[in-house]
Amino acid sequence: MTEIQKICVYCGSGSGNEPAFAEAARSFGKILADNRISLVYGGGSVGLMGEISQAALDHGGEVIGVIPEFLMLRERASTTRHQMIITRDLHERKRTMFDLADAFVALPGGIGTLEELVEQATWAQLGHHSKPILLGNIGGFWDPLCVLIDHMKEHAFIRPGFSTNLLVVDQIDEILPTLRRAARQASDAGITADDMRVERI
Repeated sequence: MTEIQKICVYCGSGSGNEPAFAEAARSFGKILADNRISLVYGGGSVGLMGEISQAALDHGGEVIGVIPEFLMLRERASTTRHQMIITRDLHERKRTMFDLADAFVALPGGIGTLEELVEQATWAQLGHHSKPILLGNIGGFWDPLCVLIDHMKEHAFIRPGFSTNLLVVDQIDEILPTLRRAARQASDAGITADDMRVERI
């Protein structure tokens, strides 16, 4: 896979307490639309999910929401003009998002965002996929996670031979070029890293 056509974005159903988070979500939604890359996301209309999806739609992008039936009220499933896939549960939601996407981006979010991100990293570590995974480290939001991963490596809980490359960028406009470069590298050479690592761009 060398061409990224759909990107799955994990992000909060809340907006957080920093205006930069919502601004970043809106900016990335526009970037996706401008580059004719489809947004795959959790289907909500509030928080950062609402910001990124509305921005993509406002600029003519394709948006695919994926939401479990039991969360339609809680996350205020979007009723705007985009495709909505309703799943039976969270497991089906995550699998559907995985199947649709060519790459994964985590913007700021809570426990749900973290869980989705870590699951993709785990699947990659076990050789289930080689799709790029990237942390949109807006305002240093993901710095504690990067420190934790280094801590796990230092204590040999992430061992050589388990390969996952978490890409980290601090600026929204760096996300797409970084993902495209990673996708080309994976296609040309496969995943050849010795262990899980954090690559800051």
